[in-house]
Amino acid sequence: MLLAVWLIACKDPVAEVKVDTTHSTNDSLVWSDEFNGSDLDLSKWNYETGTGVNGDFGTGQLDRATNRKENVDIIQGVKNADGGCLAIVTRKEFYIDRNYTSGRLTTSGKAAWGPGHKLTARIWARDVIAKGQGFAFWLMPSEKPAGQSNIMWPQGGEVDIMEYVGSMPRHNLGSVHYAWSWENNQYAEWNHGHKGAYYSFYNSDVPLTAPSFETFVAQPGDSVLGNGSFHLYSIDWHTDRMEFAVDNNVYHIHYFNDGSAFDKGVADGQDEDGVRTVNGKRTLLSEYSNHFPEWHPFEHSMFIILSAGVGGNDNKTYGGAIIPEAPFPCSVFVDWVRVYKNN
Repeated sequence: MLLAVWLIACKDPVAEVKVDTTHSTNDSLVWSDEFNGSDLDLSKWNYETGTGVNGDFGTGQLDRATNRKENVDIIQGVKNADGGCLAIVTRKEFYIDRNYTSGRLTTSGKAAWGPGHKLTARIWARDVIAKGQGFAFWLMPSEKPAGQSNIMWPQGGEVDIMEYVGSMPRHNLGSVHYAWSWENNQYAEWNHGHKGAYYSFYNSDVPLTAPSFETFVAQPGDSVLGNGSFHLYSIDWHTDRMEFAVDNNVYHIHYFNDGSAFDKGVADGQDEDGVRTVNGKRTLLSEYSNHFPEWHPFEHSMFIILSAGVGGNDNKTYGGAIIPEAPFPCSVFVDWVRVYKNN
């Protein structure tokens, strides 16, 4: 999970574009966790513990993920929940070698999905109110090319369905990450493409200007903030595109192939994006992520990650470095996670 700032690049933003973003009423529920039991269902989830890649999950964050109930638990009685909730709690405490602890769950090796599915979660980021606090609902690849022991990032792709941070409390970021070149499945710092759009909880679409990091501590319960209540975060994953939505409002449509969003289907080699009006809403259209024949990242299955974190010195992670005023513990509640097959 890497938070990157997207700058609105409007190309005739008032243009009306017709895209069928309606969902079938016959979609089949193929996987879910309602979090109504007494303990985490380990047939569906893995704890990811430790500090990950480079000792900071590769993102500069300061926390250590644990499998303790203090950080990951199933609880009852959360306001407006459908039943029980998964609680992922970030704490300011010394543990082993870090001054913060967090929780991190994945479905890796247990469940993964690809095109033809809708992935959605009902989440309340209640205590994410300060710079350096954040929560993500995201996807990473579960497949790898034949003859390869792994798939490198970002060649394998990444999908961020929910990136919510305390320094941008009025917005959610929905993104794809991909590579421009195969580079023999090796990492290169320059080899990273990103297309993302911010969703405004106030306007229910893409804002007129991109938000910037803020350092104030937000007040819980404000209706224009994403931490005021439960929200639905989802992607509808088609064979040619992904549609990102919050509360069923589509705000970002990413097309996998060059020319699919713009230029009337003619490939021009340009990674393009622009705001258009789709079904009456300001929506970012973006292309493209199929840059090389060896691997088309969003044509392959991916697994779910639910993670909290504390931002470090890297200002692109969790909305920037944690501020001294940030209150802890910081709880996020997941009412349920569901996956539907598009019929």
